[in-house]
Order: sequence, then structure tokens, then C-alpha cells
Amino acid sequence: MDIRALAPEDLLAAHDLRIRAFGPVDQAQWLRQFRPAVRRGQVLGIYDGDRLVGSGRYHRFEQWWHGRPVPMGGVASVYIAPEERGRGIGRRLARGLLDFMDGLPLTTLYPATAPVYRSAGYEHAGAQHFVTVPAEALRTLATGPVKVRRAGPDDAPEIVGVLRRLHAEARDNGPIDRGEDWFRDLLDGDDVFAYLAEDGFLAYGWSADGRGLVVHRCVAGSAETARALWALVGSGSSVARSVHACVAPDDPLFWLLRDRSHEEIKRVSWMLRVLDAPAAVAARGFPDGLSAEVPLAITDELRPGNDGAWRLTVGGGHGALTRAEAEPGAVRLSARGLAALYAGVPMIRLRRSGLAEGDASADALLDAAFGGTPYMLDYF
Repeated sequence: MDIRALAPEDLLAAHDLRIRAFGPVDQAQWLRQFRPAVRRGQVLGIYDGDRLVGSGRYHRFEQWWHGRPVPMGGVASVYIAPEERGRGIGRRLARGLLDFMDGLPLTTLYPATAPVYRSAGYEHAGAQHFVTVPAEALRTLATGPVKVRRAGPDDAPEIVGVLRRLHAEARDNGPIDRGEDWFRDLLDGDDVFAYLAEDGFLAYGWSADGRGLVVHRCVAGSAETARALWALVGSGSSVARSVHACVAPDDPLFWLLRDRSHEEIKRVSWMLRVLDAPAAVAARGFPDGLSAEVPLAITDELRPGNDGAWRLTVGGGHGALTRAEAEPGAVRLSARGLAALYAGVPMIRLRRSGLAEGDASADALLDAAFGGTPYMLDYF
């Protein structure tokens, strides 16, 4: 087996894998999406001789961690030929993608099968959270005048600027920055309705069956703006009975609703992997008032640059991971344990699941440094 960047002449073979792995898809649309990624060298193929038997791609995103954007590779479109499954090709592809993304601090993905990605050092980190509420419950939320206007493709720069400011102010963990081009494409059609306020953005549309409304994104920097945007969605309650929305797990909506007795919540889990531990720690944000030094011992066979003894230093809202002499009292983490810690999983949970060992005296400091509830508003 040979692992290398997918060649442009193998695009149709990759499309065939996609159909066999996940079902029919419009070929012209798929090729429009994939050709740029192939040109940028972001699609990896596994070949048996000249025959393509597996492929996977990654997106270049920035992901917010405690209010700071961290470069991240979002792995997606992983296809394995059905007749080749069970031969370990998926694991080889997952591991090959790690090297393919060299230079990025982090990588995330939505797993079709968690064991394959755990073998490559990924661990569950956060989720997309979907809530379904009666449309009527949103209709009466607005209380005061908030200037809201329709938004279109030309507003993409302002939309991205508003979202970046709001994620930074909220010290969010997990949301990704898709950039201006993505929003320009999203709004260049008639199936997504977008509205922009000075401190908020809303994008929603009708469900596939036309019986409900789907909120793709509703982010606001004040209670007044949140009320105004959600009430705008609720204004369709005379036609739509329910609203299905992708939200943060602690979205203000949950506190704005008068009654939550009829809500339905669904989670779609995603996984995280630390590719470059020092770079990942240096790029993310940390609590301003926290000062700490903790010895760590990381075991990471697939990323030797992460492996070994370290000293974590946190202060002034920043963090650093520097090489150090091995210490008997160090907190010991596997690659999966490091990913889960970075995502804010409490140390007691890591210890009880076998992802962390060693001295527990600094657990409270590590919880304070990395604590949070990561979430995404996008599937990729």
C-alpha cells in the first residue's frame, strides 16, 4: 500500500469510493467542492498499486479555545472501498492524515467509527447540540427595539467580524471560523434567510419537509439582541409548529424561554487530537487570573514531538509547554488523555477512564486552566 496526495486524475475514482461508502451524491457538485482541495494538497489517497482503495481530506479552519483562534485541521470525507474493509486501511489512513496535517496544532473530526480514530490518538471532546422547541415559544421573546437587517453575500466580511468578536468575548471553546468565502456561498441562494445586528447574526431556513424551521446559527452579544433574533424566527409560528436549532450547550436561549418542559435535545459528538502540543498550548487562551506550573509526562508514539517530559506554565491568560526533566510526580497522559484534557474534561473523569495517571495534587489547577464545555455549530 502506498499513501500519497490524491492526484487530480484520480478524482473520479475518489467519487466512486464516496458513492460506495455513503451513497449517491451529485457528481458535478462533489467535484466542484473537491477539486480546490486536491489542488491545495489537502486530500490523501491510499493506493494498492495504481488502484485507489481509500481517501480522506482535511479542511483548514481556526477553532476557538477560551476565546482565541487556534489553527485546526478538520478531517472529513474519509472513504474506504467496501471490498477492502477489515484490512486496517482505515487506521492507516487516519494515521497518515496526521502527518499530512503536519504544521497544524490541532485536528478534529466527526467519527463514523470511534475505535479507528482512537487508535490514532483522537478522543471525544465536544458535540453539536440541537434543540427542538415550539415556534410559538419564540414568538413573544422580543421586548425592545433592536436594529436588525437582512444580510446577503456581500455582508460576509461583517458577519465574520461580528462572530469573531462574539466568540472572543464569550471565551468560547470549540466553534470554528469558516471564513468569508463560506458565508458568501451560504447566503448566495434563496434557502437560507440571514439577519445581522450590531452584536448578533442569525441564519435559518425551512426544514426539508417544509413543516418546521431550522436555525443554522444564532449568536448574540446581548439579551436584547438574542430576544430579537429568536423572536424573528418565532414570527413564523403561524405556519411552522417547531424550530430545530443548533446552539451552544449553555446558549442564552435556554434562559430566555419561559417554559422548557417541551424541549428536545440531541448531541452529535466530535473528537479532538493534539498534533503539536507546545503550539496548541501557546495558541489557546487561559483564565486571566490563573497562575500555575504543572509537570506533565506525555506518551504519544505517533507524534514524537509530543512525547516525553514537559512543564506546563500558565499565567496572564497565556500558556506554555516547555521541555523538562522527568519528574516522579508528573501527571501522565496518553495522546488521547492530552486531547481530552485540552478539551476541558475534568481530571477526575480522565483518571476514572484510564486516560490520566500520576500525582493528583495539581488536578484542580489543570481543571481551572482547561475547563470548559466545547461545542461546534458546524458539521463538516
